Amino acid sequence: MADAGKKYLILADEDLMSLMEAGDADAFAALYDRHCRAAYSLSYRMMGERQAAEDLTQDAFLKVWRSAAGYRSERGSVRTWVLSIVHNRGIDQLRSLASRRRTQDRVKQSAPRSQPSEAFAETWRNSQRDQVREALNTLPSEQLKILELAYFSGYTHVEISELLGLPLGTVKGRMRLGLKKIRDYFDQKDVAVPR
Repeated sequence: MADAGKKYLILADEDLMSLMEAGDADAFAALYDRHCRAAYSLSYRMMGERQAAEDLTQDAFLKVWRSAAGYRSERGSVRTWVLSIVHNRGIDQLRSLASRRRTQDRVKQSAPRSQPSEAFAETWRNSQRDQVREALNTLPSEQLKILELAYFSGYTHVEISELLGLPLGTVKGRMRLGLKKIRDYFDQKDVAVPR
């Protein structure tokens, strides 16, 4: 058994994917060992909480196992593919949570029990959120995509470069330009930049 396990350690990710496609659970275990830390790290950055990050990581690897046949090496590395699954599953979970929160907010709003200071704070937060959304909508799509991946999905510059197939310098440049345009947007409006 130990010798068989060592065999998987020397195989490339792509070879492990081929074995997984044929139903090899040991190949899956080896792939999981290689990429679980990066997947958990992204999950934690997205979810912000340990248990939710663990659940997301487990859910994503279940999808990796079930979708092994869908991996295409010409689209990127196995690591990038795994992280994109984590990202997509995380977005789905965050949307689901946001939908639940909106429902809860509607219920809370129908019961007028909040103090004026709470209502003011909520209005202020909503106003800031709307201002950021307006500022983001002024960006070209290529800059917006990079900012979304970096700030809302937790990808690093290098991961974004791999995911989009762009040179690292292009990713950094578009991010810099996008952030500058947002700053200029708020300067024009003479509004404090939300933090």
